[in-house]
Amino acid sequence: MVRFDAVGVRYGKGQEVLRDVSFHLPPGSFHFLTGASGAGKSTLMRLMYLAQRPTRGVVSLFGRDVQSLERHEMPAFRRRIGVVFQEFRLLDHLTALENVALPLQVAGYDIAEVGNHVTELLSWVGLKDHLNAKPSTLSGGQQQRVSIARAVIGRPDLLLADEPTGNVDDKIAVRLMHLFEELHKIGTTVVIATHSEALIREFPHPVLHLDRGELTLRQPGEVWA
Repeated sequence: MVRFDAVGVRYGKGQEVLRDVSFHLPPGSFHFLTGASGAGKSTLMRLMYLAQRPTRGVVSLFGRDVQSLERHEMPAFRRRIGVVFQEFRLLDHLTALENVALPLQVAGYDIAEVGNHVTELLSWVGLKDHLNAKPSTLSGGQQQRVSIARAVIGRPDLLLADEPTGNVDDKIAVRLMHLFEELHKIGTTVVIATHSEALIREFPHPVLHLDRGELTLRQPGEVWA
């Protein structure tokens, strides 16, 4: 599903942000991504959702070297990836329901066809009373849940979530994690960037840990030396 081979990323003439990063994520796997601020997590995520290309090394998605992709192939590749951004990136002129339905509309579905499915998902994340609300009227936590619903509505092959539980209470955080677990069970490859060790303990999955641009893998229950 995802493979990095000796990947390095450098901005300008500074030191590499990622250094010789190599790993592979099998289809249907679930990993957490951890590391201190500045460790390279955002850069790693950007590489995986095709917002950036490596300075060196090879990044492969769905069996293809991303460097070999033609411009016209990129939209189809991106539609296979669901992304939860920290800054949400909702469209202000659309309602919560319309924001979540957008990926399905881009894929060719009419909003009337998918309305019930979208409503059900928004209800699941605790927003059944806010279907017609614009983002500007929602709290940060509510906007985050709309962003998550939009990312998962199309059942992507790869889901990348950057601190998806950072702005919600513990009860909603657990509910969202169960949503990610359900996607995982039907075959979605999931990567969740988080600082929450409590979340990692409650949902035991392997951890990709970045420290000053270098990556190590921790198995569930393993304690750092």
